[in-house]
Amino acid sequence: MVMSVREIRVQFNPANTSECIGKIELHTISETEAKINESEEAFQKWSRMSSVARGEILQAMANLLMEHMEPLAGLASKEMGKTVPEMIGEVKRGASILRYFSQEGMRATGEVLPSASDDKMIFTKRVPLGVVAVITPWNFPIAIPLWKIAPALVYGNTVVWKPSIEVALTSQYIADLFVKAGLPDHVLNIVQGRGSKLGKVLIESPKVKAISFTGSNAVGQQILDVAGPTKKKIQLELGGKNAAIILADADLDLAAAKTIEGAMKQTGQRCTATSRVYIEAPVYDAVVEKLIENAKQIKAGVTMGPLASKQQFENVLEHIERAKGQGAKCIFGGKPVAELSEGYFVEPTLFTNVTHDMDLAKEEVFGPVLAIFKVADYEEAVRLANESDFGLSASIYTTNIQKAFDFIDRSEVGLVQINDETGGAEPQAPFGGIKNSGTGAREQGQAAKEFFTTLKTITINGIQYKE
Repeated sequence: MVMSVREIRVQFNPANTSECIGKIELHTISETEAKINESEEAFQKWSRMSSVARGEILQAMANLLMEHMEPLAGLASKEMGKTVPEMIGEVKRGASILRYFSQEGMRATGEVLPSASDDKMIFTKRVPLGVVAVITPWNFPIAIPLWKIAPALVYGNTVVWKPSIEVALTSQYIADLFVKAGLPDHVLNIVQGRGSKLGKVLIESPKVKAISFTGSNAVGQQILDVAGPTKKKIQLELGGKNAAIILADADLDLAAAKTIEGAMKQTGQRCTATSRVYIEAPVYDAVVEKLIENAKQIKAGVTMGPLASKQQFENVLEHIERAKGQGAKCIFGGKPVAELSEGYFVEPTLFTNVTHDMDLAKEEVFGPVLAIFKVADYEEAVRLANESDFGLSASIYTTNIQKAFDFIDRSEVGLVQINDETGGAEPQAPFGGIKNSGTGAREQGQAAKEFFTTLKTITINGIQYKE
């Protein structure tokens, strides 16, 4: 019998591309199929375990995550480039997610309903789906996997998890911690490899009952095309082209600081990053000056990390050059960081003279690039902010409460922020977008159970009430 040989992948630090930080063995197609089978078998016992006991394992995992915070954050920082403080924040967020969903094991999963018949009882209960495929990106290597895996597990599903190959070492660390937390064998199986190879196995397998994916629109569409006709449950969290609006009555210092934070935090590698800002004409010049001053405070290599990979680095630079070629004016940044040439560092970049027919107004850059627009008034700002194929997040800076609530109603997004940056999510709040930003049930909060469970209605006949 000839044994297949696993491919070895070497991981390098995007802040110092000559630094090897580790190696990982990639799984084969047959190994992935075996993992699916193992998870299907494990489901029988796991789904029958008390949901309280399942929640206790998540609580233990949260504690372990905090105990391993510094080494995990350090590894993740070296693997995909976020600064260590940003990664420590993500570890803490992951622990919060686990603690929130650990309590779901103690909450009601159904309700008793009245019947028109005196001798019948009707009630509902939520039941798990089976094997769930979780496919996650590199930009939030801790938080995004946990906000999918935690609800999947506590509601009684088993999981086959394919993380991005770019964060294979971080992902394996997390999977190993789940074992230490007491998770039974094969309830969570991790498969390491390229999405084009192993992802195809997961989305085509009839034993996989649901797919939760975060990533690019192109891959999301492929999942819909392949898995949609199979009637699997599909949850897609995709791209964004998130807009901020700054009105003349706003706290301009707050608005400028938060807009730059939203655009540049995590090097702009967030689906919720602020990508466009619309500024009312009377304060336009003043706000642009404040945006530049805030951008100057960012220190590449200290407060802002590199882009996560060579491909990401080249993609962002290509967006910048295309914007210049189409007539946009680069007023700050726009180049690789010369003194950090060993890594994939790009300067915080601001563009003006952007029109809505330019690619910079329409396409997700996924880097530290902000397009700035001047608008005549609130109405023009809302119209242009909504003029996008994406609909993930938007923010408005204003002291006018009527306009704030009007924007809540009229903004064509799933997440609305008032006087805050476009990013940010808490475990108890539903997360997701509309238009091309997402498909299926929302993630996190009570919305998570809508995706990871299905409702069963039970009627009991012949109930006798004796006096």
